[in-house]
Amino acid sequence: MAERVWSEKDLVRRANRRLAVLRHAEEISGNVAATCRYYGISRTVFYRWKHRYEDEGIDGLKDRSSAPLHCPTITHPQVVEKIIHLRRHYHFGPLKISMYLRRYHDQEISASTIYRILKRLGMSRLPASQRYKRHQQRWKRYEKQRPGHQLQIDVKFVEPITTDAGRKKRYYQYTAIDDCTRLRILKIYPRSDQKTAIQFLDYVLSRLPFQVEKIQTDNGAEFQSAFHWHLLDQGIGHVYIRPATPRLNGKVERSHRIDAEEFYRLLDGVVLGDLAVFNDKLKEWEDYYNYHRPHGGLGGQTPYERLLQKTQTNTQPVNDQRQ
Repeated sequence: MAERVWSEKDLVRRANRRLAVLRHAEEISGNVAATCRYYGISRTVFYRWKHRYEDEGIDGLKDRSSAPLHCPTITHPQVVEKIIHLRRHYHFGPLKISMYLRRYHDQEISASTIYRILKRLGMSRLPASQRYKRHQQRWKRYEKQRPGHQLQIDVKFVEPITTDAGRKKRYYQYTAIDDCTRLRILKIYPRSDQKTAIQFLDYVLSRLPFQVEKIQTDNGAEFQSAFHWHLLDQGIGHVYIRPATPRLNGKVERSHRIDAEEFYRLLDGVVLGDLAVFNDKLKEWEDYYNYHRPHGGLGGQTPYERLLQKTQTNTQPVNDQRQ
C-alpha cells in the first residue's frame, strides 16, 4: 500500500497533538499509564515520542517516512524512465518492453513487474485505437517450417501527402513477409497495378537470401492474371486467400499495423514528398525491423536471428540481404 503524503500543516498539527499527550502525563495525570489509557496509545509509543522530543524538540514529534532505507528489489529510476519512454512513444506492452530491456539495456525485468509499474503510473491501458479487440473465435497461429516455403504479399495504402507545391501525392507500400522467419521486404510506389506488383516481386526475389517456393496474396486487382503467370513462369506457386478473409494473410496484415504504430506515426508530420527519400526512410525501417527489432511471435528473436537459426545446419552461409 502506498505511503500517505502529509502536508507541512498536517505534520505540525500532529506534532502538537503528541506534545499535548506528553504534557498531559507531566502536568495533569502525573502518571504515564493513565495518560496512555486516556489517549489509547501504548507506553512504548509514549516513550518513543518522549525521547524524540528530548533530543530534537517539536521537530522530533513530526511524522517520519516508514519507507525502508534500502530496498534491493526496487526498480531503478532510470529503468522506470525507459519503461515510460517505450510505453508513451511506442505503445509497447509489458512483454515487448521486457524484450527491449533485455536486448538493448541488459536488464532482466519480468513482464509482470513492468505491468505493476505501468499500473502504478496510470499507464496500464493503451489508447482506444491500440487496445486488444476480443474476437468471438480465436484463430490458431501457424508457421511454415523453412524459409521461403511461403511468402505473403500485400499492399498498404499510404495517406495522401501534401507536397510543398500544395498538390497531394498518393503512395502505396508493397510488403512481402516470409511466413517462417518474418523477414520483410518493403518498397513504396506511386501507383498500384499488376505492372507494379511484378516489379516488386522481381525486387523481392533479388533481395531475399533464400529460394521462394510459393506466394500468397489477396484477390486484389494488382495480383491478377499477369502477376499470376509471371510467378508460374519462374516456377513459383501462387495461391489466393478466400475473399473477405484478410486474417488468412494475417502476418502481413499485422506487420502493416506495426508500420502504422512504429514507423508512420513516429514520422511526426515529416513530409516525404520525394519518392527516393521516402524509400530511403522505409529502407532504414526495414533494416531495423529485420535485424534489430525483437519480435513477439519469434520469442524475442529478430527475423534475421530466426533465419540464422533455421539455416544453421546448412553448409552455405546466409547472405546478408541489406545490400
